[in-house]
Amino acid sequence: MMYGGFASVYDRLMDDVDYEAWCAYLVSRYSASGVLPPARVLDCACGTGNVTLGLGKAGYAVTGLDLSEEMLDVAAKKMRAAGLKIPFVRQNMTAICLPRRVMAINCSCDGVNYLTEPGDVAAFFRSAYDALKEGGLLSFDISTKYKLQNLLDGKTFGEDRGDAAYLWQNVYDPESGLIEMDLTLFVSEDGGRSFRRMFERHVQKAHEEAELCTLLERCGFCEIECFDAFTLRPPRAESERVQFFAHRR
Repeated sequence: MMYGGFASVYDRLMDDVDYEAWCAYLVSRYSASGVLPPARVLDCACGTGNVTLGLGKAGYAVTGLDLSEEMLDVAAKKMRAAGLKIPFVRQNMTAICLPRRVMAINCSCDGVNYLTEPGDVAAFFRSAYDALKEGGLLSFDISTKYKLQNLLDGKTFGEDRGDAAYLWQNVYDPESGLIEMDLTLFVSEDGGRSFRRMFERHVQKAHEEAELCTLLERCGFCEIECFDAFTLRPPRAESERVQFFAHRR
Protein backbone atom coordinates (compact mmCIF):
# COMPACT_ATOMS: atom_id res chain seq x y z
CA MET A 1 0.00 0.00 0.00
CA MET A 2 1.20 3.51 -0.79
CA TYR A 3 2.08 5.63 2.22
CA GLY A 4 2.02 2.66 4.56
CA GLY A 5 5.44 2.34 6.18
CA PHE A 6 6.38 5.68 4.66
CA ALA A 7 3.95 7.42 7.03
CA SER A 8 6.27 6.99 10.02
CA VAL A 9 9.13 8.91 8.36
CA TYR A 10 7.26 11.11 5.88
CA ASP A 11 7.61 14.34 7.85
CA ARG A 12 11.30 13.78 8.54
CA LEU A 13 12.06 13.25 4.86
CA MET A 14 9.84 16.14 3.72
CA ASP A 15 11.05 18.73 6.21
CA ASP A 16 12.42 20.91 3.39
CA VAL A 17 8.88 21.73 2.22
CA ASP A 18 7.70 25.15 3.42
CA TYR A 19 4.16 24.19 4.42
CA GLU A 20 3.62 27.50 6.21
CA ALA A 21 4.18 29.42 2.97
CA TRP A 22 2.06 26.87 1.08
CA CYS A 23 -0.84 27.37 3.49
CA ALA A 24 -0.42 31.14 3.51
CA TYR A 25 -0.80 31.10 -0.27
CA LEU A 26 -3.98 29.03 -0.08
CA VAL A 27 -5.44 31.18 2.69
CA SER A 28 -4.76 34.36 0.71
CA ARG A 29 -6.59 32.95 -2.33
CA TYR A 30 -9.45 31.68 -0.15
CA SER A 31 -9.81 35.14 1.38
CA ALA A 32 -9.80 36.76 -2.05
CA SER A 33 -12.64 34.42 -3.04
CA GLY A 34 -14.66 35.19 0.07
CA VAL A 35 -13.96 31.89 1.81
CA LEU A 36 -13.18 33.21 5.27
CA PRO A 37 -12.69 31.53 8.67
CA PRO A 38 -14.46 29.77 10.26
CA ALA A 39 -15.81 28.34 6.99
CA ARG A 40 -15.86 24.54 6.69
CA VAL A 41 -13.02 23.16 4.54
CA LEU A 42 -12.20 19.61 3.44
CA ASP A 43 -8.53 18.76 2.88
CA CYS A 44 -8.36 15.75 0.54
CA ALA A 45 -5.36 13.43 0.32
CA CYS A 46 -4.25 15.17 3.50
CA GLY A 47 -1.47 12.70 4.35
CA THR A 48 0.13 13.54 7.69
CA GLY A 49 -1.91 16.73 7.87
CA ASN A 50 0.64 19.46 7.24
CA VAL A 51 -1.71 21.56 5.09
CA THR A 52 -4.66 20.53 7.26
CA LEU A 53 -2.81 21.92 10.27
CA GLY A 54 -2.10 25.21 8.52
CA LEU A 55 -5.73 25.65 7.53
CA GLY A 56 -6.82 24.82 11.08
CA LYS A 57 -4.40 27.36 12.54
CA ALA A 58 -5.84 29.95 10.14
CA GLY A 59 -9.23 29.44 11.79
CA TYR A 60 -11.00 27.22 9.29
CA ALA A 61 -13.23 24.38 10.45
CA VAL A 62 -11.19 21.83 8.54
CA THR A 63 -11.60 18.08 8.11
CA GLY A 64 -8.82 15.87 6.75
CA LEU A 65 -9.49 13.03 4.30
CA ASP A 66 -7.12 10.32 3.13
CA LEU A 67 -7.07 6.65 2.14
CA SER A 68 -4.00 5.74 4.19
CA GLU A 69 -4.87 4.78 7.74
CA GLU A 70 -1.20 5.08 8.71
CA MET A 71 -0.96 8.66 7.43
CA LEU A 72 -4.21 9.58 9.20
CA ASP A 73 -2.88 8.19 12.49
CA VAL A 74 0.17 10.44 12.22
CA ALA A 75 -2.02 13.41 11.29
CA ALA A 76 -4.36 12.90 14.25
CA LYS A 77 -1.43 12.80 16.68
CA LYS A 78 -0.05 15.98 15.13
CA MET A 79 -3.35 17.82 15.63
CA ARG A 80 -3.58 16.71 19.27
CA ALA A 81 -0.03 17.93 19.88
CA ALA A 82 -1.00 21.30 18.38
CA GLY A 83 -4.09 21.50 20.59
CA LEU A 84 -6.48 21.45 17.62
CA LYS A 85 -9.64 19.36 17.41
CA ILE A 86 -9.59 18.43 13.74
CA PRO A 87 -11.53 15.36 12.56
CA PHE A 88 -10.15 12.94 9.98
CA VAL A 89 -12.01 10.49 7.76
CA ARG A 90 -10.71 7.56 5.76
CA GLN A 91 -12.33 7.93 2.35
CA ASN A 92 -11.54 7.87 -1.34
CA MET A 93 -11.63 11.44 -2.65
CA THR A 94 -13.42 10.21 -5.76
CA ALA A 95 -16.42 9.38 -3.55
CA ILE A 96 -16.60 12.10 -0.89
CA CYS A 97 -19.34 11.57 1.68
CA LEU A 98 -19.85 14.35 4.24
CA PRO A 99 -22.70 15.09 6.66
CA ARG A 100 -22.74 18.74 5.52
CA ARG A 101 -21.49 20.62 2.49
CA VAL A 102 -18.33 22.70 2.83
CA MET A 103 -17.22 26.06 1.46
CA ALA A 104 -13.87 24.84 0.15
CA ILE A 105 -12.21 21.58 -0.85
CA ASN A 106 -8.45 21.40 -1.15
CA CYS A 107 -6.10 18.74 -2.51
CA SER A 108 -2.41 19.55 -2.18
CA CYS A 109 0.88 17.79 -2.87
CA ASP A 110 0.07 15.85 -6.07
CA GLY A 111 -3.18 14.26 -4.89
CA VAL A 112 -4.67 14.64 -8.39
CA ASN A 113 -1.54 13.16 -10.00
CA TYR A 114 -2.32 9.94 -8.13
CA LEU A 115 -5.64 9.70 -9.99
CA THR A 116 -4.30 7.61 -12.85
CA GLU A 117 -7.29 5.61 -14.07
CA PRO A 118 -9.66 6.90 -16.77
CA GLY A 119 -12.56 8.63 -15.15
CA ASP A 120 -10.95 9.03 -11.71
CA VAL A 121 -10.26 12.75 -12.13
CA ALA A 122 -13.82 13.36 -13.35
CA ALA A 123 -15.12 11.34 -10.39
CA PHE A 124 -13.15 13.53 -8.00
CA PHE A 125 -14.38 16.74 -9.64
CA ARG A 126 -18.00 15.56 -9.57
CA SER A 127 -17.67 14.36 -5.98
CA ALA A 128 -16.12 17.67 -4.94
CA TYR A 129 -18.82 19.64 -6.77
CA ASP A 130 -21.56 17.76 -4.93
CA ALA A 131 -19.83 18.27 -1.57
CA LEU A 132 -19.41 22.03 -2.02
CA LYS A 133 -21.89 24.73 -1.12
CA GLU A 134 -23.10 27.00 -3.89
CA GLY A 135 -20.25 29.38 -4.71
CA GLY A 136 -17.77 27.11 -2.93
CA LEU A 137 -14.15 26.78 -4.01
CA LEU A 138 -12.12 23.78 -5.19
CA SER A 139 -8.33 24.12 -5.00
CA PHE A 140 -5.75 21.57 -6.08
CA ASP A 141 -2.26 21.37 -7.54
CA ILE A 142 -0.43 19.02 -9.87
CA SER A 143 3.15 18.19 -10.61
CA THR A 144 3.46 19.04 -14.29
CA LYS A 145 4.33 16.86 -17.25
CA TYR A 146 7.51 18.95 -17.59
CA LYS A 147 8.57 17.98 -14.07
CA LEU A 148 7.72 14.30 -14.38
CA GLN A 149 9.28 13.88 -17.81
CA ASN A 150 12.27 16.21 -17.66
CA LEU A 151 13.24 16.42 -13.99
CA LEU A 152 12.30 12.98 -12.63
CA ASP A 153 12.43 10.43 -15.49
CA GLY A 154 15.46 8.19 -15.20
CA LYS A 155 16.65 9.92 -12.05
CA THR A 156 17.58 8.25 -8.78
CA PHE A 157 17.59 10.26 -5.57
CA GLY A 158 18.81 9.24 -2.15
CA GLU A 159 19.44 10.63 1.29
CA ASP A 160 20.74 9.36 4.61
CA ARG A 161 19.26 11.04 7.69
CA GLY A 162 21.00 8.79 10.20
CA ASP A 163 17.89 7.14 11.59
CA ALA A 164 16.22 6.95 8.16
CA ALA A 165 17.41 6.72 4.56
CA TYR A 166 15.78 6.31 1.18
CA LEU A 167 16.42 5.53 -2.47
CA TRP A 168 13.90 6.95 -4.96
CA GLN A 169 13.98 5.72 -8.57
CA ASN A 170 11.77 7.10 -11.34
CA VAL A 171 10.72 5.88 -14.78
CA TYR A 172 8.33 7.90 -16.99
CA ASP A 173 6.37 6.42 -19.91
CA PRO A 174 5.58 9.16 -22.46
CA GLU A 175 2.89 7.06 -24.15
CA SER A 176 0.77 6.53 -21.02
CA GLY A 177 1.89 9.69 -19.25
CA LEU A 178 2.56 7.57 -16.15
CA ILE A 179 5.60 7.73 -13.93
CA GLU A 180 6.53 4.83 -11.67
CA MET A 181 8.38 5.90 -8.54
CA ASP A 182 10.03 3.08 -6.60
CA LEU A 183 10.85 4.08 -3.05
CA THR A 184 13.06 1.97 -0.79
CA LEU A 185 13.16 3.06 2.85
CA PHE A 186 15.54 2.08 5.62
CA VAL A 187 14.21 3.02 9.05
CA SER A 188 16.02 2.56 12.35
CA GLU A 189 14.00 0.99 15.15
CA ASP A 190 16.71 0.67 17.79
CA GLY A 191 18.77 3.83 17.70
CA GLY A 192 20.69 2.99 14.53
CA ARG A 193 21.93 -0.49 15.44
CA SER A 194 19.72 -2.09 12.79
CA PHE A 195 17.34 -0.93 10.08
CA ARG A 196 14.03 -2.16 8.72
CA ARG A 197 13.75 -2.12 4.93
CA MET A 198 10.46 -1.12 3.31
CA PHE A 199 9.46 -0.78 -0.34
CA GLU A 200 6.64 1.21 -1.91
CA ARG A 201 5.74 1.85 -5.55
CA HIS A 202 3.97 5.10 -6.35
CA VAL A 203 2.39 5.81 -9.73
CA GLN A 204 1.42 9.29 -10.90
CA LYS A 205 -0.19 10.64 -14.06
CA ALA A 206 1.00 13.68 -16.02
CA HIS A 207 -2.24 15.58 -16.54
CA GLU A 208 -2.51 18.33 -19.15
CA GLU A 209 -3.65 21.68 -17.75
CA ALA A 210 -6.05 22.40 -20.62
CA GLU A 211 -7.70 18.99 -20.25
CA LEU A 212 -8.21 19.54 -16.52
CA CYS A 213 -9.79 22.95 -17.14
CA THR A 214 -12.15 21.46 -19.74
CA LEU A 215 -13.09 18.65 -17.38
CA LEU A 216 -13.77 21.12 -14.56
CA GLU A 217 -16.15 23.01 -16.84
CA ARG A 218 -17.93 19.80 -17.84
CA CYS A 219 -18.42 18.96 -14.16
CA GLY A 220 -20.10 22.33 -13.59
CA PHE A 221 -17.26 24.49 -12.26
CA CYS A 222 -16.76 28.07 -13.37
CA GLU A 223 -14.28 30.94 -12.81
CA ILE A 224 -11.43 28.48 -13.31
CA GLU A 225 -7.93 29.84 -12.68
CA CYS A 226 -4.53 28.16 -12.88
CA PHE A 227 -1.24 29.64 -11.76
CA ASP A 228 2.41 28.83 -11.60
CA ALA A 229 2.24 27.45 -8.06
CA PHE A 230 2.45 29.90 -5.16
CA THR A 231 2.20 32.90 -7.50
CA LEU A 232 -0.47 34.76 -9.43
CA ARG A 233 1.44 34.31 -12.69
CA PRO A 234 0.19 32.05 -15.48
CA PRO A 235 1.89 28.68 -15.83
CA ARG A 236 5.10 28.56 -17.86
CA ALA A 237 6.38 25.79 -20.10
CA GLU A 238 8.94 25.01 -17.38
CA SER A 239 6.54 25.23 -14.42
CA GLU A 240 7.07 22.31 -12.07
CA ARG A 241 3.78 22.72 -10.19
CA VAL A 242 0.51 24.31 -11.25
CA GLN A 243 -2.20 25.46 -8.86
CA PHE A 244 -5.90 25.39 -9.83
CA PHE A 245 -8.90 27.19 -8.35
CA ALA A 246 -12.48 26.62 -9.50
CA HIS A 247 -15.87 27.72 -8.17
CA ARG A 248 -19.08 25.74 -7.83
CA ARG A 249 -21.94 27.43 -9.65
